[in-house]
Amino acid sequence: MRALVISGGGSKGAFAGGVAQFLLESKKIKYDMFLGTSTGSLLIPHLALGNIDKIRRIYTNVNMRKIFNINPFIVRKKNGIDVVSINHFNVLLQFFRGKRTFGESKKLRSYIKKNFPIAEFNQLKSQRTDVIVTVTNLSTNESEYKSIKDCTYDEFCDWIWISSNYIPFMSIVNIKGYDYADGGFSSLVPIQEAINRGATEIDVVILETEKTVPRVAIGRNPFSLLIDLFQIELDQIGKHNILLGTLSASYNNVKLNLYYTPIDLTNNALIFNKAKMTQWWEEGFQYALKKSETMEISKPFLSDEQSA
Repeated sequence: MRALVISGGGSKGAFAGGVAQFLLESKKIKYDMFLGTSTGSLLIPHLALGNIDKIRRIYTNVNMRKIFNINPFIVRKKNGIDVVSINHFNVLLQFFRGKRTFGESKKLRSYIKKNFPIAEFNQLKSQRTDVIVTVTNLSTNESEYKSIKDCTYDEFCDWIWISSNYIPFMSIVNIKGYDYADGGFSSLVPIQEAINRGATEIDVVILETEKTVPRVAIGRNPFSLLIDLFQIELDQIGKHNILLGTLSASYNNVKLNLYYTPIDLTNNALIFNKAKMTQWWEEGFQYALKKSETMEISKPFLSDEQSA
């Protein structure tokens, strides 16, 4: 049983889209299971349907206006660099309304439903392939994994949306008395869940570099400092997920194919820039192509070593 796992990573998900396009279209791999966290959850329903051109168009055209109904950010160019600062009016509005987050992302839910209509949901649900999104139950401090097989259309769209809600900047969602948010806060790279569900080979797209890249600057203002601190925490969660997943894969004789970003794409994955994301998609495709060629070249040598 083969699975595709895509980690969280905000706008860097465009790179994952390029990798997935190569695996699905060029390598023609048939997956039994797609698992995603956060940005990965936005990609996987369309990838599972084979709607590559559609999700590329949708994904590379997303922007703040399509995500936030109350945007806590102001993004400005300074010396050619995107700098994030606080939208004081919107943040204060949230406080006065008694809300727990700096912003709200209800527009993202509408964007998901607009681009993933019920006809496509029914088509996907009828297929043998399983599609699973990761969410964090904040009330129980646990990861939960939501399969399309167990959901209605509205429920599944909600779980995709919830999986992508990066708090405290986006919405917290209460369902049946439990508070839910971004899956990355508990399971950024859900390798272990793929193994638990029976995967024997897993292609894993990890939207970070394999080696830690030093940050040039930490927090030019209180808001960007908060973003940087959350990113450091998510990096540690991701490393923990990968370590446990690798150990579990070795123990269970599961083959892992890991696709990291070769460079640090951005210091702020909450900034959605069409030109950059279009470039990252192409870079993801080319990276997967080169990695595939390297793996093909190394196969004869591995065979010689084994035969010796």
